[in-house]
Amino acid sequence: MTLPLYEPMFSRSQHGELKVPKTPKGRIPAAYKISRFEYVKNFEQPDVLLPNTWIVVRIDGRGFHKLSDHYGFVKPNDRRALDLMNAAAVEVMKELPDLCIAYGVSDEFSFVFHPNCQLFERRNGKLVTTIVSTFTAYYIYKWSEFFPDTPLKPPYLPSFDGRAVIYPNAHILRDYMSWRQVDCHINNLYNTTFWHMVLKGGMGNTEAELELKGTVAADKNEILFKRFGVNYNNELEIYKKGTVLYRQYELEEPQATQVSEEQPEEKQSRSQQDKVRKLRRKAQVAVDHVDIIKDDFWDRRPWILSGKPGKLPVSEK
Repeated sequence: MTLPLYEPMFSRSQHGELKVPKTPKGRIPAAYKISRFEYVKNFEQPDVLLPNTWIVVRIDGRGFHKLSDHYGFVKPNDRRALDLMNAAAVEVMKELPDLCIAYGVSDEFSFVFHPNCQLFERRNGKLVTTIVSTFTAYYIYKWSEFFPDTPLKPPYLPSFDGRAVIYPNAHILRDYMSWRQVDCHINNLYNTTFWHMVLKGGMGNTEAELELKGTVAADKNEILFKRFGVNYNNELEIYKKGTVLYRQYELEEPQATQVSEEQPEEKQSRSQQDKVRKLRRKAQVAVDHVDIIKDDFWDRRPWILSGKPGKLPVSEK
């Protein structure tokens, strides 16, 4: 016996005949049909992220060592490549007003959703794939703005992977952001020293790696200054501190930080969420290269951790 493609949701008569409700045109309403293949949906795994937690979606470039070599990125830092990453990230922030802050360095970016975010019902897969695909699309779209003489060609096409991690409170979120910025400084100091030794000191890669093995920050600073006359403190802030993106409102006077005393978030109605999104869309996305480890950054921008839009500058209202 061949099963029908669809088994309508209705009863049978005493003679075993299906009682099929019909539309005025004699058709079976779509709402009454269930495909006999729909059982496969039972294999889907729920991936809703825990409520009332900070969601960080971190993306990383795939195979960017080969890609940067192929397209001739300047060592140790190519300002064009960093500006392209930042430009793509700004567009992601504009597309997704639920994002409250993002931080990027090299070929990675971390995008942060507030605990009250209900976008895609907090489904892991939806959030990650949306950010990865949107970022990649804008990265490729804007490539020619920053590399006008170097068109993209297969197989050296940029792509990114991503993952979502949840953090239970603002204190740990800030520790995560601090970790990424500290990592930026450590890697940049090493790379700046390494490439000066190779490109200007005439050393081979292996030779430079061996000399730098076991050195601390003071040793690298000394190598840069004594051998190459470079004061690391004078390097551009974007190289030393990375890039932080956030929605710009009027700065506030610093007050006591209370990240460890968070109150439970009040559940917002759909209309309230829409109103907040509209206010966020009106705000400019700021691109900064500043210290996000100290309290001052967060104290003067309380809207980042509170999730409540601040006061728009007069010029943006």
